Amino acid sequence: MNVFDTQLQDVKIIEMDVFGDHRGFFTESYTKEKFLEAGIAIDFIQDNHSLSVEPGVLRGMHFQTPGKAQTKLVRVTTGVIYDVLVDIRVGSPTYGKWEGYLLSEYNHRQLLVPQGFAHGFVTLTPNCNVQYKVDEYYSKEHDGGIAFDDPAIGIVWPMPISKLVLSEKDQQHPTLADFNSPFIWEEK
Repeated sequence: MNVFDTQLQDVKIIEMDVFGDHRGFFTESYTKEKFLEAGIAIDFIQDNHSLSVEPGVLRGMHFQTPGKAQTKLVRVTTGVIYDVLVDIRVGSPTYGKWEGYLLSEYNHRQLLVPQGFAHGFVTLTPNCNVQYKVDEYYSKEHDGGIAFDDPAIGIVWPMPISKLVLSEKDQQHPTLADFNSPFIWEEK
């Protein structure tokens, strides 16, 4: 298992060992002991799974507010996505910054998304299955988001915005400037 820091404070890319041969491959997608040895002590309590059937489906930029905030461990089991995070923790050295990552069935990478980040992705291939662990249950009252096209953040999506397929809900999120973030960054 390899764990890599990213340009965003506290975000990690995780690569598990993958053993392949002429039949395919085997990997342990999550082993609590290995994560603990790598300094990742998160009590994941639920697994989520989404299917997006066409390229250009954008889901985001989502989070849950404190009291029910979630840490996520995201991976792709079929297809390829461009996964994007925005730091929304007031006081963080990377507040308001974004970074994108390719996650796919081919690179087997996982993305550790700490609490206090808006998370979203766009599908680059058909039939993308995205699975992720969370450390808190879904709460409608704590559900939130920021605009995927906030010009002040400036996310560069890998396809024209006019080609993106979004839910009505994801088209209505406020900009970061119009969102009073309850997330406060604490230096570790």
